[in-house]
Amino acid sequence: MPSYQHSAITRIVSNALSSLACVALTMTVASARAAGESEVSLKQQTKIYCGSLIDGISDHPLSSQTLTISDGIIISISETLPAAEIDLDLSDYTCLPGLINTHVHFDANPEDAADYGIYARRTYADNVALILGNAETTLRTGFTTVRHAGAWFPDALASAKAKIDAGHAVGPRIQSAGPYLTIAGGGGDLRFPEIPADKIPPESQQGIASTPEEFAARAQSAISNGAEFLKVIASGAVFSTGTEPGAPEMHQDDIAAVVAVAKQHGVKVTAHVHSDQSGQDAILAGVNSLEHASLLSDATIALAVESNVALSMDIYNGTYTDTVGRELGYPEVFIQRNHDTTEAQRVVFEKAVAAGATILYGTDAGVLPHDMGGWQFEIMVERGMTPMQAIKSATSVAAEHMGLDADIGSLRVGLQADIIAVRGHPTVDVTRLRDVSVVLKGGVVIRPPASMAL
Repeated sequence: MPSYQHSAITRIVSNALSSLACVALTMTVASARAAGESEVSLKQQTKIYCGSLIDGISDHPLSSQTLTISDGIIISISETLPAAEIDLDLSDYTCLPGLINTHVHFDANPEDAADYGIYARRTYADNVALILGNAETTLRTGFTTVRHAGAWFPDALASAKAKIDAGHAVGPRIQSAGPYLTIAGGGGDLRFPEIPADKIPPESQQGIASTPEEFAARAQSAISNGAEFLKVIASGAVFSTGTEPGAPEMHQDDIAAVVAVAKQHGVKVTAHVHSDQSGQDAILAGVNSLEHASLLSDATIALAVESNVALSMDIYNGTYTDTVGRELGYPEVFIQRNHDTTEAQRVVFEKAVAAGATILYGTDAGVLPHDMGGWQFEIMVERGMTPMQAIKSATSVAAEHMGLDADIGSLRVGLQADIIAVRGHPTVDVTRLRDVSVVLKGGVVIRPPASMAL
């Protein structure tokens, strides 16, 4: 049985056992005195030695690099220091910037697709706990920042995000889109046969609209409630009832109304599209990125490149769904739609790479298990990217698109010490990124090497 062929029960148990305490690095205290100046205050500094380092910017790895961290910030990157001065020796590892997943849904798990009635049975507290659990799992697998691309439970997400931001819970940085902006009964509407109409959680209906004016109002409300970008559901979805992936759902004017509000507030808009027509409409309406992009024509790919519209394409999860869908009890229509879009999406991906499109790393976690974030790199390389291109799509390229490149996305002086480490060389074998050994977020060790294990 392939290693990705997990049963639902096994995954639930594994996730329940995955939470571990974070540990802080042993800090060395150094003082400095500038010539002719008074003594500066003491600062804690940590030195990390990396046998190999991928900084997220350069085209080639660097050898024998030492990073000095102070107050969670990288303050220097230099050649090898004597072993006695090293606080964390990663000689046998390749260090990289913390990874970024631009398409996650922490309020969902893959097994939910077998019974969407679970969303009517979970309480608000259940949803917060679910989000926090999936967030910690994601962080521990090396993804220190995510873009949460729409939520059925935006209030629970906001609560969980606040806990993480305040340091009361462990998880990645979350850039949230708030609720899905969707038509009633569309791909972002939580309406399934398993959920009676009077049991649909009101929280899940915050983004539903039918006219440009209503979509503008929903966009404004989402931003007022903390959304940092917006997500429109422009076409049907694979995992939905009563919609078709290739069918447009929002009109160009609807999407343009959302974009206009977003521009007023300086935030970006991404569009869920499988349909080629929806892709064209979204680009012409002014969105900044497309999710999935499964059925785009050559002309629409060219339009995306010309318009500087990025593509976040979840080209691995079709394999997962095809492998475990029936085991988990997915409706046959979901499995068929997955079959109809998986290879088509991969062909579009190949064409987009060849055309020079901006590719963002995004897995649609929630459809894909949250502990499998690193599995997509391999198929990205199989379908036309170099390993370094794939790595950059999950580091500097993603950070720039999200407007966060001044803080994260690369290993540079002055940036946050979001650092991961893997054994071996991911530019030679990109599957190494499936198994991240060390994770630091802001200089705090979330996942220590074996030598520091509790």
